[in-house]
Amino acid sequence: MTLRNPVVQRLHDLRTLGFGGAPIGNLYRQIDDATAAAAVAEAWEKGIRYFDTAPHYGLGLSERRLGEGLSDRPREDFLVSTKVGRLIRPADAPRDWDDEGFAVPGDLHRVRDYSASGVRQSIEESLTRLRLDRVDIVYIHDPDDYWQEALEGAVPELNRLRDEGVIGAWGAGMNQAEMLTRFVRDTDIDVVMQAGRYTLLEQGGRDELIPAAASRGVGVVNVGVFNSGILANADPRQQAKYNYEDAPREVLDKAEKLAALATAHGTSLPAAAVQFSLRDPAITNVTLGMRTAEQVERNVALAHAEVPEAFWAAAVADGLLAVDPRTYALSAGEHGTGDR
Repeated sequence: MTLRNPVVQRLHDLRTLGFGGAPIGNLYRQIDDATAAAAVAEAWEKGIRYFDTAPHYGLGLSERRLGEGLSDRPREDFLVSTKVGRLIRPADAPRDWDDEGFAVPGDLHRVRDYSASGVRQSIEESLTRLRLDRVDIVYIHDPDDYWQEALEGAVPELNRLRDEGVIGAWGAGMNQAEMLTRFVRDTDIDVVMQAGRYTLLEQGGRDELIPAAASRGVGVVNVGVFNSGILANADPRQQAKYNYEDAPREVLDKAEKLAALATAHGTSLPAAAVQFSLRDPAITNVTLGMRTAEQVERNVALAHAEVPEAFWAAAVADGLLAVDPRTYALSAGEHGTGDR
């Protein structure tokens, strides 16, 4: 698949998992600096060369830890993406702890800003935290309620920064497919980061977004493939979260049916969840959150797991998948699971 932006094409050609940096920003629970450093080091040892982060993740903690972990690596050997839309500022009324899901002190807070000046300021601050002189990809982060501001402020500024060489490519990252499709159709976007909308449990992201992106040479980074946790374990009841909340009964029922089918075919629910995205040639990269060295090792193993064709056939026949992954199979060495 040919992509119009050379940085996004390089990301496609890496054919490795991406390292999702939210967990090393203390998402949901604290880890220490040594644990975060070990996760980044293990990712490097396992061949991962794409690292994604954001100011939102731990109020800058993820960026600082990632910058430290990559500080002694050759800059030309890896790609880094971060995000804009949330500036990190001192809190007027400090709290003991952050109230947006990260186990960090609440002396800072996020200021939503999708303006041109806000975008430039955010990138400058991210470069300082990351200890880099450039960022490869910048995503507009969660602009769901800020479409007009993003369209009039962030988009033209990101185009300018790309032209200036401050960034290599820009995109948008969201938990919905509809607005991402608008970005693809209405702007000069290079890549989208789609969270949770193209998974074993739901395939709506392939209705319009993925075909639109493919027709325009726009990359698609697929994240949230575990749908907030329900697909992350062999038994979905072990972490029955879906879209960051307790999974509805019908969603849990579907996950349990997929888990039973996976077991019957000698594989596992999380392996199938990862392989579902990896085998689709329209997907540029699959990025998974990674907190510890052990989690990195597990994720890489999932990326190389064998999921029998019979599993996909049975899932389609049972009405558990609206998309047949067998139609996306590629020749060995092109873009299939063996290279990821």
